[in-house]
Amino acid sequence: MSKPFEKVALLGLGLIGSSLSHAIRAYGGAKTISGHAKSAETLKIAAELKLADTLHADPAEAVKGADLIILCVPVGACGALAAAIKHVVEPGAIITDVGSVKGAIVRDVGPHVPAHAHFIPGHPIAGTEQSGPRSGFAELFQNRWTILTPVEGTPQPPITALEDFWKGFGAKVEIMGVEHHDLVLAMTSHLPHLIAYNSVATAADLEEVTQSEVIKFSAGGFRDLTRIASSDPTMWRDVFLNNKEAVLEMLGRFTEELAVLQRAIRWGDGETLFTLFSRAREIRRGIIAAGQDTAAPNFGRDPARKG
Repeated sequence: MSKPFEKVALLGLGLIGSSLSHAIRAYGGAKTISGHAKSAETLKIAAELKLADTLHADPAEAVKGADLIILCVPVGACGALAAAIKHVVEPGAIITDVGSVKGAIVRDVGPHVPAHAHFIPGHPIAGTEQSGPRSGFAELFQNRWTILTPVEGTPQPPITALEDFWKGFGAKVEIMGVEHHDLVLAMTSHLPHLIAYNSVATAADLEEVTQSEVIKFSAGGFRDLTRIASSDPTMWRDVFLNNKEAVLEMLGRFTEELAVLQRAIRWGDGETLFTLFSRAREIRRGIIAAGQDTAAPNFGRDPARKG
């Protein structure tokens, strides 16, 4: 890792914030860590886990003296958090985030970034269905992409410094435009979560009819859907409300393809079904070949670790 930041302020200590703390402790990246959480219980657990050198209920106190500020809260909370810290942001400091919607971050956070700071929205494409300060681990970002969407006019040195920060944890970094990011993630992340939530909700309705047989006889595919659908509801509510145009576009395309499948099943069109299923399998193989997942049993998950 290149020269570390003097002080990183982690505003939010859930899965991503706590994982960043563990990663910094394990691999470097900052000399000191300050942490902020609204909940007294979260601050208590963070102190127990030593997630930061100093912990603060007031985000402005956490930000004082920080040259890297990371907003690790749900997208819908980032604007108010940025407003609460703007008066104490150090000259030259980098303000970034970890949200999976970037247009809303630019809209809500951008107006509160002082002219003397650098605003580089970010999104580590890494996570589990777990949440809270106990859920983090240092290896979360290894071999995973982090996308940065610097605002126009950002000089190269702070962008490079933030790239190096993430690469130090084993992440791969891509620079992308805001709108393009939100469209891509609507397909690769947001739509799959929406499908999982809706599928599990449908099963819950059916559960009442089948007298617990849906849960009792859950197959692997349904269990994977329930794992996705157990993700933090606050975070995902904010994602869908703040990326609605891109999500609705992807949902429309999905609905059109679903109608093709429905028609093929109704009319016994095995050729259409086989072609679509074969294309899907090739995409899965491509994801494995790109190192974004593994063909190992149980998707390579360590049974000793949740998620």
